Amino acid sequence: MGSWARRSLGLDFRPARPDVATVLHGDESDGRGLNSTETTQLHRIRLFGATGAVLMAVGAIGAGAQPVLQNPVQGLRFLGLPARMPSTALTLTMTGTVLVVLAWLLLGRFAIGRRDPDGQPRRLTRSQLDRTLLLWIVPLVVAPPMFSKDVYSYLAQSEISARGLDPYAIGPAGALGVDHVLTRTVPNIWRDTPAPYGPGFLWLGERIAFLTGDNIVAGIFLHRLLALAGVALIVWALPRLARRCGVAPVSALWLGAANPLLLFHLVAGIHNEALMLGLMLAGVEIALRGVSAPASTSAYDRRRVAALVVAGAALIALSSMVKVPSLLALGFVGMALARRWGASVRSVLAAATALGVVALGVIGAVSWGSGLGFGWTQTLSTATEVRSWMSVPTLLGMGTGLGGVLLGLGDHTTAALSITRPIAALVAMFVTVRMLLAVLTGRVHPVGALGVSLGAIVLLFPVVQPWYLLWAVIPLAAWATRPIFRIPTIAFSSVVSVILMPNGGEYQPFIIVQAAIATVVVAGLLIVATRTLLPWRDDDRPPPRSPESAAAYAGTP
Repeated sequence: MGSWARRSLGLDFRPARPDVATVLHGDESDGRGLNSTETTQLHRIRLFGATGAVLMAVGAIGAGAQPVLQNPVQGLRFLGLPARMPSTALTLTMTGTVLVVLAWLLLGRFAIGRRDPDGQPRRLTRSQLDRTLLLWIVPLVVAPPMFSKDVYSYLAQSEISARGLDPYAIGPAGALGVDHVLTRTVPNIWRDTPAPYGPGFLWLGERIAFLTGDNIVAGIFLHRLLALAGVALIVWALPRLARRCGVAPVSALWLGAANPLLLFHLVAGIHNEALMLGLMLAGVEIALRGVSAPASTSAYDRRRVAALVVAGAALIALSSMVKVPSLLALGFVGMALARRWGASVRSVLAAATALGVVALGVIGAVSWGSGLGFGWTQTLSTATEVRSWMSVPTLLGMGTGLGGVLLGLGDHTTAALSITRPIAALVAMFVTVRMLLAVLTGRVHPVGALGVSLGAIVLLFPVVQPWYLLWAVIPLAAWATRPIFRIPTIAFSSVVSVILMPNGGEYQPFIIVQAAIATVVVAGLLIVATRTLLPWRDDDRPPPRSPESAAAYAGTP
């Protein structure tokens, strides 16, 4: 008997497969505040993480991604000491990195929440989390760049634009010269590469170049201010999106904004993903305010809804002028708007037209207004020159090529990549389309669908850098609450945060081994020394009740 016949006769008892929303999302309540013991532990966790951030900042003076020229501590007797002791500097930075990650994991117990005897969660308050995040960020703000040298590419490309040249047609070496102070610190792989960033970001960089000239330290500081502005937008938008999705704001902020990947790569590493994600999330939040507003016959209310949707769409389009992938968020806002208008083909076309006009207007205004034009459309594939082990299709292609070499068949890595990467792109496209339809039919919240789609795109993208993971982690932090998402995200964030070198390059193996051994020993000793002060063990047993409270809880007289 066929499956259709069995279902018709009521004989098919197989349960329906759970959808994405069921697997990844569950509503959370804010819960109660921490008790006195937990508040004391929270203060200690905060200081533990701050100590790690300070160690990172001190170690980065010698082990960070310092400029080749204009190093402000070079030759100084005291501040230049870490640079003359590379093993010690690397050990300090690695130890600080591990301490921050451990503190973040401990903080998660109070952010995800513990349970009272009546089943209600106890979480730290928003102000407690904000103070913790601020204390961990401040040392990294004044530290040299870490984990990446991309900021030096930002400075060089901005200087190219400031000189009236086209950064989308010529690289730093050709435009500024190989011996220019800004070119010298750009990694060799990017010296002859045109800018892969949007005109909005380069226009801001051009303003920085006008202010700082060839002063590398001042340029780094102003670019870090841009990154901090993006982080501030993330901190503003993330809890609001979480509340919109029925998720506890502090748990979303802990997993998204306090994530070590954000601290290390957006703040310390000064990546422009901070500005891209901040503008994108702020745009999604503002647009959804309009989409989810109650229906009204008032002309004022209709104009207010339209203004919110247009403003949100404009911010999303503006974020794509930093990096293009954020433009995907506009599709999910459009599907949510189409659902409000009836979830028909006509409503989809109407929403796509309305938001498309807004996006094209913003993109055109930024491209023409910046004077950079549309050359950025020709450099979108620049990053694919790198072969990243974190990319699934690239890893499969490289593994296939390596297998061919081992079998004596020759190196066919390039041919394998030409197969795996297009297939991965099709899979990512399929996931995205499916999520768009899920939003249209109301099965998945737009924020969750956006996070799932960005996660598929990141994992299946030809090149994946550690900070790319934040494209998916931050939106999903506001929606996905199940252990099937949180546990792998926590584990992966922790591991990736501690395996990258703070100078954005490579050290001699013996120096790395020495620093790693010292880091393990120091971290182990600190765990032993604080075993009674910090909640290293998950002791979440409810406090004993008095007979009176037990009777009251049981509902007996």
